Amino acid sequence: MVRRVEWPATFYEVKAGRGCPTCAEGRPERTSWGVRFFAGDVCDAYLIRSDIQRGLTIAVWRGRHVAEPTELTEPEAAAYGREVLRVARALEQVLQPVKLNYDVLGNSVPHLHTHIVPRYADDPRPGWPFPFPDPDPPPMRDERLLADVEALRAAVSAG
Repeated sequence: MVRRVEWPATFYEVKAGRGCPTCAEGRPERTSWGVRFFAGDVCDAYLIRSDIQRGLTIAVWRGRHVAEPTELTEPEAAAYGREVLRVARALEQVLQPVKLNYDVLGNSVPHLHTHIVPRYADDPRPGWPFPFPDPDPPPMRDERLLADVEALRAAVSAG
């Protein structure tokens, strides 16, 4: 039997754009969870600080509050898609993964964002969704994080 779990108390308010922490933070260079390496017209991309998977990136919609891709206008959707692909191409160039996964979830943070997950030859579960085994992973070493950020900034600027 599956245990029923309720949505967090604030979920519907945040989904509607009231009290959205993503909207409130603006477009920071650094957050508690990532370092920005791309600032586009409609999207910012952050390399995740946690040592979960090298290159794990979150591309965040910037502008008006949007919880679902279906809320975007056609021009907004096209712009967001172009910028997510630009970020993905930089990840491919710099890190050379076997595959990239794209996850648009929003179950815990109902503000449009895309997780871009590089998959490598030594992947723990090839052919399956990436396993996120540790709910509190250790941080990535600063030297590696900052070196990857600089390489990704150069690649995304060139592309």
